[in-house]
Amino acid sequence: MLSRNRAWAWLLRKEWRELMSSRSYWVFLILMGPLVGVSFISAVRTYAEASGLGGTTAGVGEAFSPLIGIWAPTFSACEIAAAFLLPFVAIRLVAGDRQSGALKLEMQHPMSTFVRMGAKFLVLLVGWLIALLAPLAGVLLWKSYGGSIYAPELLTVVFGHLLNAALTIALASAAASVVEHPSTAAILTLAVTVGTWIISFVAAVHGGFWERAVAYTPTAMVAQFQHGLVRLDVVLIAITAVLAGLTLAGIWMRIGIAVRRRAYESAALAALAAAMVFVCTFATVSWDTSENRMNSFSRPDEQALRQIRSPLQIEAHLSPEDPRRADLERRVLSKLRRVMPTLQVRYVSATAIGLFEQSQSQYGEVWYRLNGREVMSRATTPEAVLETIYSLSGITAPTESAEDIFRGHPLAVPPKGAAVVFYLVWPALVVSRIIFQRRIA
Repeated sequence: MLSRNRAWAWLLRKEWRELMSSRSYWVFLILMGPLVGVSFISAVRTYAEASGLGGTTAGVGEAFSPLIGIWAPTFSACEIAAAFLLPFVAIRLVAGDRQSGALKLEMQHPMSTFVRMGAKFLVLLVGWLIALLAPLAGVLLWKSYGGSIYAPELLTVVFGHLLNAALTIALASAAASVVEHPSTAAILTLAVTVGTWIISFVAAVHGGFWERAVAYTPTAMVAQFQHGLVRLDVVLIAITAVLAGLTLAGIWMRIGIAVRRRAYESAALAALAAAMVFVCTFATVSWDTSENRMNSFSRPDEQALRQIRSPLQIEAHLSPEDPRRADLERRVLSKLRRVMPTLQVRYVSATAIGLFEQSQSQYGEVWYRLNGREVMSRATTPEAVLETIYSLSGITAPTESAEDIFRGHPLAVPPKGAAVVFYLVWPALVVSRIIFQRRIA
């Protein structure tokens, strides 16, 4: 048992040295500061102007939620870094042993290749946590300005980007293990990333199955976390994808095994992962961690809607590109599904743009069916939809108290010192660390 622990500790130290000697990682770290800085400074300026800086009119409500005004745009730099910078770091660490021939020497040790892959994954994840110090510096700056911090929503945003980084590492590791050359692995990784964007485009045009599938792409997943929404099905599917990617990387790292056998094992893994993803889609639990409850109806409305036990059916005659459909889905139906898991929504449209359907009498109608009764409405606002559901179910609409209204946290303060921190201090710290490491080496 002791020898295994020593071997595992030696492996972690070895992978850490590999990461610290990687030029791609240090370039990645240097760029994180300016990337976050641009996003943070722009977000703070916009937030301050909307709060009344420079003589503008001050406002209230969701516009002054730090979650949307500060954290989402600031941490969006992490999404860019995870998509375009982190894959090269992961590929360098995974493919380096094969390129140098060290993998053949490591294969002589009885330690499993899956254990080796796990060590690389942990080291890369720690490297990503170090990179997250850049946006966390923005959090400290925001606090020094007197800004409000609501811990649950901030932790949700951090967790979402950590999960997205894990997905990127798993994908890049699998690509680096399957193909021979690192450049090919990089192209394959970026191709998969672009492929998820294409799915989003197809979903916006055609809707239907694609509209449901796009919710599990990394971009949509990060967007949900940046809005303070944690969905159990999304988390489970992301973890399944991470484990599948790391397992695939472990399968193809066994260079002494026949290619045909590894191909069969990969196919079996893909089938198992697909089955697990299908099962995870039935998980309907979700948590709204946003301070302004932007993903939920008011508490009185939720209590009233939970009284409806029968399945509610909604049929909307709206095309995928109709703005009313997007408004209905984002502001109403997404919230309604969290309260009523048995909700059934069906969109009816003959075309994607709906341009030539406007003249039809049924276009724009939204039908509600409950307990054999049905009613039609053309309004898509949350207030109108809730009023229709209450009248159909015979429930008295609750009254919203003043305590349930989110007043926001306006702050008219410019981003003082942020440019120095992100454009000068952060790169200087990274460069000094590189110089110090070369001296001791």
